[in-house]
Parts: sequence; structure tokens; C-alpha cells
Amino acid sequence: MADYDLAIIGGGINGTGLARDAAGRGLRVLLVEQNDLASGTSSASTKLIHGGLRYLENGAFRLVREALHEREVLLRIAPHVIRPLRIMLPPMPGLRSALWLRLGLLVYDMLGGRKLLPATRNVDLTHHPVGQPLKRSFRYGFEFSDCLVDDSRLVVLNALDATERGAVIRTRTRCIRAERRAEWELVLNTRGLRELATARVLVNAAGPWVGSVADTVIRRPLPAPVRLVKGSHIVVRRRFAHDCGYLLQAADGRVVFALPFAQDFTLIGTTDKNFVGDLNSSAPDPDEILYLCKTVNEYFRDKVTPDELVWSFAGVRSLYDDGANKPEDVTRDYVLALDEVHDEAPLLTIYGGKITTYRRLAEAAMARIGHFFDGLPPWTAGAALPGGDFPVDGIDVLVAEAIGRWPFLTEPHARRLLRAYGRRIERILKDAQSLDDLGPRLTGDLTGAEVRYLVEHEWAQSADDVLWRRSKFGLDATPEQRSALIRFIVSLQTAS
Repeated sequence: MADYDLAIIGGGINGTGLARDAAGRGLRVLLVEQNDLASGTSSASTKLIHGGLRYLENGAFRLVREALHEREVLLRIAPHVIRPLRIMLPPMPGLRSALWLRLGLLVYDMLGGRKLLPATRNVDLTHHPVGQPLKRSFRYGFEFSDCLVDDSRLVVLNALDATERGAVIRTRTRCIRAERRAEWELVLNTRGLRELATARVLVNAAGPWVGSVADTVIRRPLPAPVRLVKGSHIVVRRRFAHDCGYLLQAADGRVVFALPFAQDFTLIGTTDKNFVGDLNSSAPDPDEILYLCKTVNEYFRDKVTPDELVWSFAGVRSLYDDGANKPEDVTRDYVLALDEVHDEAPLLTIYGGKITTYRRLAEAAMARIGHFFDGLPPWTAGAALPGGDFPVDGIDVLVAEAIGRWPFLTEPHARRLLRAYGRRIERILKDAQSLDDLGPRLTGDLTGAEVRYLVEHEWAQSADDVLWRRSKFGLDATPEQRSALIRFIVSLQTAS
């Protein structure tokens, strides 16, 4: 008998979402990730749960409809790491007409089956806060709904829920060989230590490494070609005082978002560029940074220049190669390729996908491989992710309750903790009577108690895990604070 029913290579949103779904159906699941959870593309998104308004121009109505439906499903099951966002789309003379934009937004609203989010509306920018940062030539625009997400925390929450339902999640573990027989025989390497595991079904959910895993680990060619497309983002100090975002048309017909980010910053992205190179060192090119700056500078009065960047990052998407000429036109839909051979264990390869549709992708994957198991039916649409068992509009109530229980918390501190952990903040704060009870202040309001929780329960092993993926304190942390955090994590690991 195999050690596991299902083995998954890849700890991004697709892998962890599938691990959660499968574990909740009673399957024995193993997930291995060569680095940290969400250390690749899944932490380098535009931080949106959205339908993809521009995909309507390519006729991707099924993808947009599914994504818009998922927008409210995910908002319900993860109201701590996902929140509603109003986005302003100002028409730009010479590009898509105002009538065309309004028609597209009407279709966008109709496809989504909205119940929680407000509809599109026309806005007079001369008398509205969203117009304040824009050039005076923009006198009106269209405001519509989508959602913001803390992408890397969404990955961690799926992994956490999978673990609590019986899955085994192994980070910093490479699958270096997969032998295909009646069962998969996997050779795993964790910091030089090798071990063996067997599984009935193997899933290649390695994202941009999907081809590398096929070539060097499974040693079989991909069932279909993959197209690697890089999307780059830049972060600058906050450019507007409100909590809305902007969708801006670029001169080449693409679109760029400018979004509120991590309280004091603005996130600008993304680009679409064919990628060739080292997946472990992808970064925005100077021409991409200039492109993003130039696009937002067509709209905002306060210009953005490359020398004021606080942070920049790039993610490489592993898309199903549909032959599109332009990288921005390649389908963002997921494709599942199941390889069944008589007397040999099955292999499922995952192409593409979006953060927004990860849960539906997991359900589709289970539908493809479900006949190999006696699993239970789909269940994730109505099950809150860890800490998210509260109403969509309930965050303010939780903030008040938290301050009442832990009076030493400031409102911003309580809100940040709740936005990250939801109701599970009690596992960090416990019976603390003062801020001193939470251990050292490491950077901002990040305390030793929070870092201890991340190390012991959320697979954090390095300063980058904490500063960039479990939080965004890396934006403000000084070198001295980073060094103190490293020493604190080492002390925790040594003590255990």
C-alpha cells in the first residue's frame, strides 16, 4: 500500500489549494516545496481577486465568469486576507472609448452574479477623493468592484488548513526523482537528507518550474508546451490618501493597476513579457520599470520616477502555450493534463491558473483524478479558511473586541493582526497583559510572540519568510532590525 494517495510537487496557490481540497475529502496527501510556501509566482501577483476585465476583449467569457463567481466565494471564506476594493477606471482620449468601457463594465457586472459587492457607477472626478491625485483633464470615470488579497498569506492559510485535515506539508524539501511504476516512488531531499515516499497519484504543480520537474524529476516530456510570461511590479510611497485603486490604460492597449498596499505604499503593475532565464533570479527589467512609471505618469499629477522605488518584484507565470503572438494575449485559464498509462500510476500536470480561480482549479483537478479514489464530494466553497470564520463586514467588530480583550493594542496593531490571522490572533496574544508580554519588538509592531507563532505553526524559517511572505515588514525594516530578527529566529530554532 502506498504511503500517500496523492503527492503534490509545488507549494504555491495551486498546490496548497489542491492539498487542502484533497485532504478534506479524506485522502492521504503529501506536498513538497523546494523553498518556502509561496516563494515563487504566488507571492508576486498584483494582489487582486478579480475577474480580469481586460480578458473580455479576448472573448474569455467563461474564465471571467468563473473568476467573478469565485471573487465572492473567496471573500466569504477568507474575509481577513481578502477585502472589497473599489477601482477607478478613467477614460483616456485616443484609447478605448468611454462607451466601450462602460459596456465592458456592464458585462462585467452581469457575469459576476454579484451579491456582496456594489455595482459599477459613474463618478464626477472633480468632486470626489479618487479624482484628487489625477490630472485635472480627467473629469469623470467609472468605479467598479473587485477585491484585494494578501496572496502569500492565502497560500499559507490553505497549507495550514490542509495540515489540520491530515495533509503532510514539507517545505525546503526537493523531490529529486520520481519513478513511475504501479505506484510513484519519490526520492526526497531535505537539506542533504534523503528519504523515500510512495504515492498512488502524482501532481506536477510546480508553476514556472513545471517543465524542469518534468525533465529532471519525472523524466518525461510535458504533455503540452508551456509559455513562461513575466509580470513585474513596483512599489512606491503612498500616492493617494483613500483606499480605492486605479485601472489605467497604457498607450499600447494594455492596462496597469495602481493599488493601495501595506498601509503606507502604492503598488503599480503589471507587465507581460516572455521570460527566458534563471527562474530563481527573476526581477523587473529597467525597461519594465520605465514602462510602469510612464503609464502612471500619464494619469497622476505626482510623477513616479525609478529612483524612488521602495521595492520591485517579478513573478513568472507558467501558461498553457496556445500560440498567441503577444504574451498579454496568452490564455490565463488553467489547463489540466492527465497522463494515464495501463499498469502505471497516473500523473496530473497543471498549467496556468490565477490566484482568483485556485479553488475551482483544485475542484477540477479532483474531478479529473477522483475516479482513482473513494473521496468525498466538493466541500471548500462553504468552509472558512483558518481564522476566517466571521462575516465579510465583521472586521471592525473584531478590532473593537480585540482591543477590549487586549487593551494594550493600538487600533492599527489590532487591525493588522486581524487582517493577517483573523480570529486566530488569540493563538499569538494568548493571556498577554501588556506589550512586554509579547516579547521583543523586532520591527514596526512585529513582536517575538508573533514570530514564534510563525516559526512553530506556519513554516517560517528565515527572515525573508517573515518579512516578505508572512508580512510586508520588509518594506520598512532596517538592517539592524533584520539582523535582530535573524538572531531571534535562530534562537527559536536552537531551542526546539
